[in-house]
Amino acid sequence: MIDRGLKALAGALASGETSSAALTDAALAAAAEGEGPTAYMTLHADRARAEAAAVDGLRTAGREARPFAGIPISIKDLFDEEGFTTTAGSKALAGASPATADAPIVDRLRRAGFVILGRTVMTEFAYSGVGLNPHYGTPASPWDRETRRIPGGSTSGGAVSVADGMAAATIGTDTGGSCRIPAAFCGIAGFKPTIERVPREGATPLAFSLDSIGPLANSADCCAILDDVMAGGPGAGAAPAFVGGLRIGVLRNYVLDDMDQTVARTFGAALTALSEAGAQLEDLSLPEIDELPALYANGGYAAAESWAWHRDLIERKGDLYDPRVIGRIRRGADISAADYIDLLEAHAAMKAATDAATAHFDAVVMPTVPIVAPAISELDADEDYTRINLLCLRNCSAGNFLNRPNISLPCHKPGEAPVGLMLMGHRNRDRELLNIAAGVEGALAA
Repeated sequence: MIDRGLKALAGALASGETSSAALTDAALAAAAEGEGPTAYMTLHADRARAEAAAVDGLRTAGREARPFAGIPISIKDLFDEEGFTTTAGSKALAGASPATADAPIVDRLRRAGFVILGRTVMTEFAYSGVGLNPHYGTPASPWDRETRRIPGGSTSGGAVSVADGMAAATIGTDTGGSCRIPAAFCGIAGFKPTIERVPREGATPLAFSLDSIGPLANSADCCAILDDVMAGGPGAGAAPAFVGGLRIGVLRNYVLDDMDQTVARTFGAALTALSEAGAQLEDLSLPEIDELPALYANGGYAAAESWAWHRDLIERKGDLYDPRVIGRIRRGADISAADYIDLLEAHAAMKAATDAATAHFDAVVMPTVPIVAPAISELDADEDYTRINLLCLRNCSAGNFLNRPNISLPCHKPGEAPVGLMLMGHRNRDRELLNIAAGVEGALAA
């Protein structure tokens, strides 16, 4: 298994301590046991080994290899890879033609030398925050495996692939928390960038007004490296911000409702650690976000925009959809043009108001999810599934609606239930947030 960050792995490869072949074989071995067969939709074993051997050959010959060349990662099953069918976790697309080209982010990762080990299981069409997939299976969160708890969604298999050492990192999408929720439940870091930062072509959409592409990895620095590559950069890591003197708003309305005792205790301890590190914490209320449930009452952007994309496919293959997914998509058929325009106007007003209210903060902090991961069996009944799904999505979806960068960092002690601490930054200031996150990570570990 792989249990080191990207910079440490890059250093081990450069020094000859390890090889890409060894890392790739270790990841493939981990993916062959435990949750691996459920976490991965497809393993590119032969291709991955060939790419690893090619990178090792360059280094052996003394030719310069890119810093992260040869490190195995995974990607979500909604990104196009040339020659492979993009199913987006659905039986409805299982017979679709293979992609004719890599998605831009896949191409950039390959050019940086990352070895794509395989495609990971996800919630069908990315439409839930819990991570269940009745077609291909649901991998369990690494915590309390005997109970088998939800991994979070929709980047469920990707998060488990990192947590279990089957990949050094993974790439997911985030429309309402799909990078951050599974990161929180699996005890790793997950980053959602400003929408426009990373190209979305070649990724099966859920809601184009909210979709973003981000990494899940073992640290904020690893997320920063992958984010930079996908945004067209060389793979620059984070420069940890000095926590002392940071002005951090502690959001007190909306995101703390229905918080369980474990999350409350762990979140409180994290705030204490930040305060002791010198951060200036200030309670913050954003009454505008209390209106989000009303704005989403008819399904909001996700229902309207997913219906536009799925309606023809549903007419042909609707019987192959997860009933819990197709029901949410069909809600979009009842959203009128007037409803959609009202949503656009409310959206613009909320972004303006919250931008003004948070302008003097370096970041805003809140729990990523207000509950620890429940058992998969707790979602058997539809009413429980709906309630838990909405609770999982609630805090994260605020960041998507505001189109601001967000990152979830693990803030629990080793052996405890995974809990995520979420930092929200300012729109288009993604690198600043990643630097702050790296500093906060250090303060939490002190």
